[in-house]
Amino acid sequence: MGALSTMLKHPDDIYPLLKLKIASRQIEKQIPADPHWAFCYTMLQKVSRSFALVIQQLGTELRNAVCIFYLVLRALDTVEDDTSIATDVKVPILLAFHRHIYDPEWHFACGTNNYKVLMDEFHHVSTAFLELGKGYQEAIEDITERMGAGMAKFILKEVEAIDDYDEYCHYVAGLVGLGLSKLFHAAGKEDLASDSLSNSMGLFLQKTNIIRDYLEDINEIPKSRMFWPRQIWSKYVNKLEDLKYEENSEKAVQCLNDMVTNALMHMEDCLKYMAALRDPAIFKFCAIPQIMAIGTLALCYNNNEVFRGVVKMRRGLTAKVIDRTKSMDDVYGAFFDFSSILKSKVDKNDPNATKTLSRVEAVQKLCRDSGALSRRKSYVANSEQSYNSTLIVALFIILAIIYAYLSASPRV
Repeated sequence: MGALSTMLKHPDDIYPLLKLKIASRQIEKQIPADPHWAFCYTMLQKVSRSFALVIQQLGTELRNAVCIFYLVLRALDTVEDDTSIATDVKVPILLAFHRHIYDPEWHFACGTNNYKVLMDEFHHVSTAFLELGKGYQEAIEDITERMGAGMAKFILKEVEAIDDYDEYCHYVAGLVGLGLSKLFHAAGKEDLASDSLSNSMGLFLQKTNIIRDYLEDINEIPKSRMFWPRQIWSKYVNKLEDLKYEENSEKAVQCLNDMVTNALMHMEDCLKYMAALRDPAIFKFCAIPQIMAIGTLALCYNNNEVFRGVVKMRRGLTAKVIDRTKSMDDVYGAFFDFSSILKSKVDKNDPNATKTLSRVEAVQKLCRDSGALSRRKSYVANSEQSYNSTLIVALFIILAIIYAYLSASPRV
């Protein structure tokens, strides 16, 4: 009943959702035959369905390189995230991980569920890595080495100052931005982007995830994962975990808004990076996660639910982002729409209200100055239209029949 209610409230979600479902089924049918590549693409769907979908925008050669890049870093991240591994065991693995990817015999038991399978069967990833072109291998090795060293550093060091926070996010995500820029360049598709813009692309995504995942990270067993910088949270509570308690709700939301405001500083760099991309497939691959990030921040801002459960964009809106993001006009429009939502939630009494509004208005000016806002339809602002429920149900049934037919159709 909840899903039907959501569709009735947002009927224009239905068609993009159907297209997303069909695309997901097509991905499953296109798993390569080679065992190691089959493992890699199957595992990619299991550890990140959204990334597995977005990566389909790329051509085969670059898609394979990005797939392996993602799985290598996901495996590295699995080692870092496993709080049951003793520090004296974990740190050497992180530091040597860039060498392990050349060894098809190497594996290390850690993680849970699909991540455990990834680590146990890592030889498939190594075998696929060794089939990539030299330029791709060197880029992946370089980023893996630098990221492993950074992770090892922060195993032994807490995130205290905002500079520490930026440095940690650089190691775990900014370097991903640098690595992707290197892969795009190695494929001959793009000019090599500046490190500062590439870094901001990663930091914007990572900071969004850290904000959204507060409760999951603080409740991690056997030991909490704490990424919010003390320099920010100590202004509001004595301990980071105090933010999740009901009696601290007002201070918790103020701290949350402080964190979101910090993340907003990267928006203009992200828009500059995307505006410089030439290849349509790479553009869409990069743009969709960035729009999802600003949308998530708009949801999280001033929202106490971040400390109670999971806050994320509804699936229908996600499907719209994937379906309708085709040009820089779409990106400017989405950033303007979501930043407008965030702006509407700013309380003038919030300690960081002035700074928040300044950053939001700066990016809105950039979006307006692009001229894009008059050339596209807002899929955010228009999503609250109401339609006749009988018509919507009939449309949904017709689309379901079309989907069933397409799913049953034999491959050509």
